[in-house]
Parts: sequence; C-alpha cells; structure tokens
Amino acid sequence: MVRDRRTDCLLCLESTAQTGLCQNCERLLARTGFVCPGCAIPLAARGWCGNCLRGPPAFDGVVAAFDYRFPLDRLVQRFKFSADLAVGATLGDALARAVAHGPRPDLVVASPISAARLRERGFNPALLLARRVASRHGIALDGDCLAKMRHTPPQTGLDAAARLANVRGAFAVTRRVAELHVAIVDDVMTTGATLEEMARALKDRGAARVSGWVAARTPEPGRRS
Repeated sequence: MVRDRRTDCLLCLESTAQTGLCQNCERLLARTGFVCPGCAIPLAARGWCGNCLRGPPAFDGVVAAFDYRFPLDRLVQRFKFSADLAVGATLGDALARAVAHGPRPDLVVASPISAARLRERGFNPALLLARRVASRHGIALDGDCLAKMRHTPPQTGLDAAARLANVRGAFAVTRRVAELHVAIVDDVMTTGATLEEMARALKDRGAARVSGWVAARTPEPGRRS
C-alpha cells in the first residue's frame, strides 16, 4: 500500500500532497489580468506599457511567474537571504511552467553576481533558478556566459535612472552567442535596468534575441532611463 506523502505548504503551513505550495496558495499567487508583452509589468488593459512604447528595451520580452507582492515577496526573501532551497525549487518550477508555451531559447543563462556578493551569500539565486528551468525543459545552460565585472551597490532605493547608471558596463559576455536566442533568468525584476544592461551586452556580441525569465515582477511601473 502506497501512503500519501504530505508536506507543509511553504506559505500557510497547511498539510498538502503537493511539493512547495498548496493549491489555495498557488491560486492566491497566480498572475491575473493583462501584462506588457515587453517588460511584463501589470496593466489595466491589453497592450504595451508607456515605457516600452517610448523606448523599446534591448531585451525582446519578459515572462514572470509571479507579481512581487505580499506574501510572495517573503518567499523570495527567504530564498535569497536565508538560502531556503525548497523555496528556490518551488520558484524555479513555477517559472518553468510560466515559460513553457513561449519561444524556446537556444541557451539559458543566469544573471551573475559579483565575487563579493557570492562570498556574502554563498550562492547565486538566479543560477539556481536557471538550473531548475533549463533542466525542466532540456535547454542548454551556461552559468558562466555572463560575468559581473565589478561589484555594484544594491539597487534597492535607487530610481530607474540611478539603477541604469549603477549597472552600466558591469557585465561581460564570455562565450559565443552570435545568432542565438538567449534567455536570462533572474529572481526579481523591478525597473528592468539590470536586464537591460545584460541584454545590451548580449546583443553587442551578436545575440539574435534576448528574453527575460524572472520569478517575480514588481507591480510598480518604472522608467529604464
């Protein structure tokens, strides 16, 4: 006789037969409504957001598994700052489901962190998510394709223009990406400044298309420049 293996939901702690989140919490966190096809910001109606219309980004589209709002923000923080790998696996699986029906990239890469940040945290959250998503879809992963060339102060508290200035020239591409569709995986997207700079670096090296795959997207609109 096979017993029903149950675990506790990561959010509400209710017993569930699912790994990670129970069905009720999954429904609570699901993205609903319209989003901009360019940057995945939530919108009141179908179409492109004003920022993407005024200045098309270097990246070619973003898919986000969740909105970065309570209580999902608490889960992301547990993953990033407390190395809760069970949360990371849940976020990675959700992102894999979110991108399942979109264009299939040739290569999955992770948003890199500096050596100083790696020593501080002990791991790169984006790389763990990228491994999970790439594995689920059988897509090639290169965890070293993008390199952080210098340590940058945290983006938290900076406006969009300051965020762009903070990361300008901070990334380098270490492998051939010419004519490839590259998907960049990250944990949270706020104004898109970091993704913008990474996409520029990849396009400068000949990438044909750059997609952003993020676990969570902040709901507040922000200007990239």
